[in-house]
Amino acid sequence: MEQLCWLPPHADLAVAIGEAKREPDAVKRLQLAAGLAGFRRDFMSTNKLDRLAAEGLSQLGDDSLAAGLTSRRVAILASHTVDQLVPALRVAGLERRLALSVHVAPYGMYRQALLTDDTDLARFAPQVVVLALDARDAPIQLPLQSGDEDVAEAIQLRVDELRMLWRRARERFTAQIIQQTLVPMDPPVFGSYEALVPAAPYNVVQRLNHAIRLAAREEGVLLLDLAWHAAQGSYGDGLADAVRWHQAKQLVSPNLAPLYADHLARVIAASAGLSRKCLVLDLDNTLWGGVVGDDGVNGIQIGQGNPTGEAYLAFQHYVALLARRGIILAVCSKNDLAVAEAAFEHPEMVIKRSDIAAFVANWDDKAGNLRRIASMLDIGLDSLVFVDDNPAERDIVRRELPQVAVPELPEDVADYAARIAAGGYFEAVSFTADDAARGRSYALNVERKAALGQATDMDGYLRGLQMVMQATQVGPSELPRTTQLINKTNQFNLTTRRYSEAQVERFARDPRSLALAIRLSDKFGDNGLISVVLGGPEDQAAEDSLLIDSWVMSCRVLGRQVETAVLDALVQLARSKGYETLIGVYRPTARNGMVAEHYPKLGFEACPAPAAAEAEATYWRLALDSAAPKTHHIEIEIP
Repeated sequence: MEQLCWLPPHADLAVAIGEAKREPDAVKRLQLAAGLAGFRRDFMSTNKLDRLAAEGLSQLGDDSLAAGLTSRRVAILASHTVDQLVPALRVAGLERRLALSVHVAPYGMYRQALLTDDTDLARFAPQVVVLALDARDAPIQLPLQSGDEDVAEAIQLRVDELRMLWRRARERFTAQIIQQTLVPMDPPVFGSYEALVPAAPYNVVQRLNHAIRLAAREEGVLLLDLAWHAAQGSYGDGLADAVRWHQAKQLVSPNLAPLYADHLARVIAASAGLSRKCLVLDLDNTLWGGVVGDDGVNGIQIGQGNPTGEAYLAFQHYVALLARRGIILAVCSKNDLAVAEAAFEHPEMVIKRSDIAAFVANWDDKAGNLRRIASMLDIGLDSLVFVDDNPAERDIVRRELPQVAVPELPEDVADYAARIAAGGYFEAVSFTADDAARGRSYALNVERKAALGQATDMDGYLRGLQMVMQATQVGPSELPRTTQLINKTNQFNLTTRRYSEAQVERFARDPRSLALAIRLSDKFGDNGLISVVLGGPEDQAAEDSLLIDSWVMSCRVLGRQVETAVLDALVQLARSKGYETLIGVYRPTARNGMVAEHYPKLGFEACPAPAAAEAEATYWRLALDSAAPKTHHIEIEIP
């Protein structure tokens, strides 16, 4: 299978890179490189794109939001040679809307880097630490006749060492840890009987990977599951190749660098809140075979009885699974609305009309309709993945809306699900009850907006929603979703600071700090966790002031007075901890202009910035003794 097969081919990528080189502005060259990274590429063209972007990445540093990118400092601690993969990782990051700075520890020195005072690593201050290990690093060597207990004990010792390294990395850098699983490198000794011999080398590696996965889940560590990808045949030749291993200790050949880098970049992007969250589907010859307007509902191909109908049925089953894990479903079709909706009454349809949060079927251009869908759902265009069997429609959307991901589809619908999965658009770093309910939550939000459109009195509309807000301290169950919201929210985000789960947990455990998870429900249903506030003592000289470090809110609840109710809860809780003043910070970015007046609207007054404040940040003060409850129509519950 061709690498990066979900990306469209470029007519002449080499020529496009050459033209981009002539751009005199380094940041604009970086943006051109990011656009070209969205096309299918090999090792050589990937390295050219990396050189094209290098100066711009260097200029931006950590201030990458100005270029529409999210910065991350990534340290790779490996037991195999990875230098040949670094340029591809930076380019894969650009394709995933990341500006990556990469530090590679000396070959094989991953233990020393974490357990001793590695000044280079400390100076780099990684936000992400990747432990890229291989099966030949400190292998478990037991006599072949060893039993299950001996193997289990040896595996436990190895996993305990990994846990210790994970915790050390988290303590030193408060970084997100990504552990690479181990790719079996040696042929089986017993043939098909290998898995039945406890100490057989291949079996030991498989069992060790299983133990690593369980431990990672317990420790909040993410996986680059290279062993799983290898077992699926994603890499073909070039992974764990004996010749390259003995020549250069390369587990991954340079030719496979673009694919490996994309698999790693998508995990980093997901941890930064950059995964897509809405699957937008064309209908005719995408979700079923045939044209419903011509063939009628009973004439479309879907269901058991013929290969084509079964292939569409299988694709719908995959889409339904995505919906059950929280991916929002939408429809964008050139069709008559009534005819398109009628097709969902077909008895073999797996996807039902009620599963679709935003349904747009008309004869307008699809780029315009995708904008409409994003507006209906209150999400950005960069949250959308658009699936359409028509190559011309795909090309138009890519040209008009480069923020929308548009996978290149195979000719046969039987391969659609595999192609979308291969693209990694919906990479996850957690799975919670809130995630599972997300699709339904967005569908209900469309109903709320429809009710608002029919209302003649905003005050009456808000009162009629019967809203109830819960403000609770972030606990273990809220930690994954809380971190998600902090990292993926750009618009209603007062400081756009990004934190790992370990960093959020520090706020939650500090008795002088606040880490609030805000949930909202109304007569339509549960909106889930919709806002997060992190705060702590301003500094040692002003211990009576609570500094609001981060305040983020989902845009889908805007206009419902939620920010006013959150402030009321914040005031109550700050008083209970003995604070006398709230200090708010606003750090302007290219995307959070909507909250520029957030604090003054809530009654805060401008105050001097501390000496160490960032140049453009503004500071705002609210005295709690004069903070009267605000007017809103939300019942507040503080357990």
